[in-house]
Amino acid sequence: MDVILRIAQELAVNPAQITAAVKLLDEGATVPFIARYRKEVTGGLDDTQLRNLEDRLGYLRELNARRETILASIQEQGKLTPDLELAINDADTKTLLEDLYLPFKPKRHTKAQKAKEAGLEPLADALLENHALIPEQVALKFLNPEHGITDSLLALEGARQIIMERISEDANLLAELRERIWQQGILRAEVMKGKEAEAEKFKDYFDYAEAINKIPSHRALAIFRGRNEDMLNITLSPGTDEKESHQLYTQFVMKHLKISGTDKPADAWLAETARFAWKVKLFTRIDLDLKQRLREAAELEAIRVFANNLRDLLLAAPAGAKATIGLDPGIRTGVKVAAVDATGKLLATDTIYPHPPRKDWDSSISTLAKLIAKHQIGLVSIGNGTGSRETDQLVSDLMKRHPELKFSKIMVSEAGASVYSASELAAKEFPDLDVSLRGAVSIARRLQDPLAELVKIEAKAIGVGQYQHDVNQVQLAKSLDAVVEDCVNAVGVDVNTASVALLKQVSGLNNTISENIVAFRNENGAFTNRKQLKKVPRLGDKAYEQAAGFLRIMNGDNPLDASAVHPEAYPVVNAIIEKSGKSIRDIIGQSAFLRKLNPKDFTNAFFGVPTVSDILLELEKPGRDPRPEFKSAQFKEGVESISDLQVGMELEGVVTNVANFGAFVDIGVHQDGLVHISQLTDVYVKDPRDVVKAGQMVKVKVVEVDVARKRIALTMKKDGDSQNSKPAPKSAASKPAVMKNNPFAILRNN
Repeated sequence: MDVILRIAQELAVNPAQITAAVKLLDEGATVPFIARYRKEVTGGLDDTQLRNLEDRLGYLRELNARRETILASIQEQGKLTPDLELAINDADTKTLLEDLYLPFKPKRHTKAQKAKEAGLEPLADALLENHALIPEQVALKFLNPEHGITDSLLALEGARQIIMERISEDANLLAELRERIWQQGILRAEVMKGKEAEAEKFKDYFDYAEAINKIPSHRALAIFRGRNEDMLNITLSPGTDEKESHQLYTQFVMKHLKISGTDKPADAWLAETARFAWKVKLFTRIDLDLKQRLREAAELEAIRVFANNLRDLLLAAPAGAKATIGLDPGIRTGVKVAAVDATGKLLATDTIYPHPPRKDWDSSISTLAKLIAKHQIGLVSIGNGTGSRETDQLVSDLMKRHPELKFSKIMVSEAGASVYSASELAAKEFPDLDVSLRGAVSIARRLQDPLAELVKIEAKAIGVGQYQHDVNQVQLAKSLDAVVEDCVNAVGVDVNTASVALLKQVSGLNNTISENIVAFRNENGAFTNRKQLKKVPRLGDKAYEQAAGFLRIMNGDNPLDASAVHPEAYPVVNAIIEKSGKSIRDIIGQSAFLRKLNPKDFTNAFFGVPTVSDILLELEKPGRDPRPEFKSAQFKEGVESISDLQVGMELEGVVTNVANFGAFVDIGVHQDGLVHISQLTDVYVKDPRDVVKAGQMVKVKVVEVDVARKRIALTMKKDGDSQNSKPAPKSAASKPAVMKNNPFAILRNN
């Protein structure tokens, strides 16, 4: 299979573009670098296309490697025919490839193999070719006492095993049956006897049936979780009417064996063989295959949802470079306090006890007021864990008592803060700081710049996915790592302030080089130009090429070093300067002047119109941040728990998770409400992410409140009418077990 042509067809682009991109990837170039700085080479392939290309390249190369192994194996057996070789070379999926290999794959000593050794294959062939033969009579000619074939019944059983194995290893038949049942099959689930009470969270699947190819990913993963926890039994029916569908597929196999009637002596025996082949061999395998197909598709969709939510989370608007206090709420153990400056540097820590049992309310307010005044705090970041609303009330009281202190309070997610606190990275950064106080530092910093702080935490630990622990962990990690890499490079990194954790996500850099960059600037002072990066140990020419455009040096020797213009393209800017007679500082930010320039006037053998156009846009707003402007939702006063909610109440909230069935919204009551996909807007919505994204502020109306089950139904429709809309599935398995206030992290199913 020509990998280049196949990918080009799938992406609907020119094969030359794929060839160029593959060459760059094989040479060690990263997707962000290729997408941003090699547009001429690839014909403008964007990062999404390149990620798809990268994934398919890996899959197809693995497929080709497996193809070669299979061809060699069959060749060694002396069974490789021209037709079989052609079929194997044409196979475009791993499933089809393995189907073709199945008859030749080394296997344990089967009943069919034993029958062949007993000389019964000619008997099987004779009965298949001549239905006029009387099975019992012809079988007498194939008795073989040495192999245990002492009567005609044993001979016929051996012949049946041979035919059944042939049928079950027919690649074309398997493919056709598999696809038919995928289109027509019904997956059923039921609670295991005696586990009704224990399996309460899977109640919606106690008596469940749905077309297998229509089951959404969250329901599929819920069902499989129920099975894995020994709470649910799962069965697949080949059609709506199970008995009738099995009969129809038996007839399909009979037709494959060319059994057209019942008038010939061998017809009844062959029909029974077809029935056994269908029930014992074919359907058993297809049942496993399709359940695996459903699970893999559900996992891929869950990973996609996780990745999309993570992207929205990482690209959430930063509050900016303002001195901030982070509050990690606690009741009995107290509220941990950490003050950081505008760059995130730790200034002070403390622990206050405003809540029971100590109730040091006034003293806590006094402590916070002194810290805010002393360090000129502009933001107070409140973690959304236990005691968050009580702590929010404390800060509200502080604002009332001290109106002279000008600051804003925002509640943020503390998801992953505890993971960071106990990490080796946090221990290196704050070796003498208590673990709980490290969490308060993280809560402060993630408000200032969510991207810079959250990259310190393994993406999976942030908890922004549905059923994240049930999916393929290697695929999940690969997908999330790609998202983190894309986000970091899209924003760019200030090389003089970035942590090792942030730097190592930059194109071309790894942990060792990032540590060397930090060590170099600690020893030599801040970088003043990009060229100095070449002095960093182990940061060679290739790493510099990949990383330089994404590393920013603010207020350095060259204004271009603070932009996304790659150093290799500085000659283009110099050409603009020479032609205009202006200085670089006179050009930067001058939109009117820059928009009059024709990109074609500055192209050369290395840089075409796409790159020059990018350079001109960058010069208009050098180092522009693609993230949105920071805004925060205001939770309604007096609405602090689910019991405070009333149907019809209009509230403001923050979207915390976007799943395929709708969006979860934090409305400040320690339990996220669900806006079902049918309630997002007045028009039909196929994908909720077309309407909302994680971190977005929205206005909602309460439709239903179930205090006992901790469920809140919301609507974003203008008229707030939900009567004509299909309600969300109420399976606890398809919702988070616990959903806390959550402007950053999302749907956590642990």
